Amino acid sequence: MKILFISLGCDKNLVDTEKMLGLLGNNGYEFTNEEEDADIIIVNTCCFIGDAKEESINTIIEMARNKQEGKCKALIVTGCLAERYKEEILKELPEVDGILGIASYQDIPQVVEEALKDHKPQVFHSNNELPQVSAKRMVTTGGHYAHLKIAEGCNKHCTYCIIPKIRGKYRSVPMEELIKEATELAEAGVKELILVAQETTLYGMDLYGEKCLPKLLRELSKVSGIQWIRIQYCYPEEITDELIETIKTEPKVCNYLDIPIQHASNNILRRMGRRTSKEDLIEVITKLRKEIPDIALRTTLIAGFPGETEDDHEQVMEFVDSMEFDRLGVFTYSREEDTPAATMEEQVPEEIKEERRDAIMELQQEIAFERSEQMIGKVLEVMVEGKVADENAYIARTYMDAPNVDGYLFIHTDEVLMSGDFAKVKVTGAVEYDLIGELYNEFAE
Repeated sequence: MKILFISLGCDKNLVDTEKMLGLLGNNGYEFTNEEEDADIIIVNTCCFIGDAKEESINTIIEMARNKQEGKCKALIVTGCLAERYKEEILKELPEVDGILGIASYQDIPQVVEEALKDHKPQVFHSNNELPQVSAKRMVTTGGHYAHLKIAEGCNKHCTYCIIPKIRGKYRSVPMEELIKEATELAEAGVKELILVAQETTLYGMDLYGEKCLPKLLRELSKVSGIQWIRIQYCYPEEITDELIETIKTEPKVCNYLDIPIQHASNNILRRMGRRTSKEDLIEVITKLRKEIPDIALRTTLIAGFPGETEDDHEQVMEFVDSMEFDRLGVFTYSREEDTPAATMEEQVPEEIKEERRDAIMELQQEIAFERSEQMIGKVLEVMVEGKVADENAYIARTYMDAPNVDGYLFIHTDEVLMSGDFAKVKVTGAVEYDLIGELYNEFAE
C-alpha cells in the first residue's frame, strides 16, 4: 500500500516525519508524492502561530476531500495540531481516521493498521518522555544534509508561545544516541548536520547537570563523513564562552549562529517573558563578532506584540540598523489562545503590525544587500545543491546559508558538479540576498 506523507511546519517536525517514514518503510509500506495514488494520507501538522494552524487545517480539509473522491482509505493526523486540538478534529472532521500525539510517533505503523480497519485509533503518550525509535530515518532533504534534533520541549514559557504546553518540558536526547544517529546519517551520504531543538543551548542540562552543547559539537566533529555542523535556535542568554570557543576552534562547526531575540525594547522583552535585555543582546553579539569576526548571525523578531508603542518599534529599528545582522526574519505577533500574551491589553491592530514588520524588513534588506556586496572578491567553500535548468550554472550554499531560510550562491561553470559536492568559489557578484561566483583555482591566481 502507498502512503502520501505531508510534513508541515518547522524542521523539528520534519525530523519526526522522517522517523515515521523510516518506521513505515520497515513495515513494508511504499510512498508516493501523488494524492491520487495514495491508499493512506498522513498529515504531520503545525500550530505554532495562526498561519501555521490555518495551513494545517486547510491541508487536512483538502486531503479529506481527496479521500471522499479518490482511492484513499485512511486519513491520519499527527503533530502539534493533533496534540492540541484532538477533540475538535474528531468532532469537526469525521473523515479523519486516526490521530497521533507528538510523543507517540513511534506507534505510527499500528495507527495506520488500525485506521485501515476503521477503528479510528487515538494514541497519546506523555509528552514528558522522548519517543523511542529504532528504525533508521528516511532523509527527505536530498541526502547531503539533515537536521539532527538534539532535544524536545522547552522550559522557557515565553508569554506568546504555546510550545511548552504542547511539547512538554525540555528533554535532551542522550549523547550516545545522537552520535549513533549522526554516524548512520553520514554513512547514508549526509555531509552537513543542522542541530535543532526548541533551544539548542541548554542541551544536556537535564541529563548531565551542565550545558553540553560544546561537548556534543566536539563529538559530532569526530564523525567521519560529516563536513559541516550548523547550530540553530541558540537563546542569547545561554551562549557561553565555551560554546563560542568551540565554534571558533572546531573546523567542522560553521561560523554561523541562529539567535532568536524576538525584540530589542526592554519594555517588550519583559512583557514577552524573555530573559535578556537590550544591553545583554548587544554584549553577546559584540562578543561573538570579536571572537569570530566572520561569523554569520541570523535572528528573528516579532512585530506588534501587545503593548508595543511606536517608541518600542523605533528601538527595534535602531537596534537592527546598528547590529547589522547577516540574516533576519520578522513575524507579526500571532495571538495564540492559552498564552498569557493573548489576554494582555493593548493588542496592536493587524494593519500596524504589518506596517512595522515591513519597515523592519525594508531596513534589513538594505543591510543584507550591503553585506552581500562586501563578499565580492572573497573565496568561500560552498556545498553544491543542484544544477540550474538549461544553464551551465549550479546552486550552492556557503557556511552563511542554512537551507530554505537563507540565500544561495550561483556558480557559473562548464565543469560537472554533483549535489553534495564541496567546492571553492570566488565571489564575483551579488544580487539582492544571493551571491554569484566562479570556481576558484588558487594556482591560476
